[in-house]
Amino acid sequence: MTALTDIDLRELEQFIYREARYADEHDYDSWEALWTDDALYWVPVDGGGYDPQQHVSVMYDNRRRISTRLQQLRTGKRYAQSPPSNLRRTISNIEFIGVEGDDVTIGANFVLYESKPRGIRTWAGRYTYVVRRVDGELKLVRKTVMLVNSAEALPSMGFLI
Repeated sequence: MTALTDIDLRELEQFIYREARYADEHDYDSWEALWTDDALYWVPVDGGGYDPQQHVSVMYDNRRRISTRLQQLRTGKRYAQSPPSNLRRTISNIEFIGVEGDDVTIGANFVLYESKPRGIRTWAGRYTYVVRRVDGELKLVRKTVMLVNSAEALPSMGFLI
């Protein structure tokens, strides 16, 4: 993707909705296939106004760590997700933020419901996605999850994959 004209907001929206559906339905193979080799997945603590390589984050995964996390989930032996949570998220307020080289940045709000035997938990926040076209398909380069309650203790992170 060398110019914004190569994609439109509708294509970006469909990509974001598909990524959320794969995560909600525990389709780990499809979800993993969305990521580029240089991917970063960041869930900062308390607003994220810091360098994640120098400070603690809820999650700061490179492509290799994303793959390792998914391999653990595929075993069915990851305690936090045994049995897997029932998940469903709503994505809204999708907006184009900018273009830098081949990368397009998009923001979106989300509300996610996670149902486990112990009850239902509601998560909310803002996603920032950086996507790039690779071999004709949109791929996820970076995803940042700014949780509304990121400064509080998080009882579970299974919904983050």
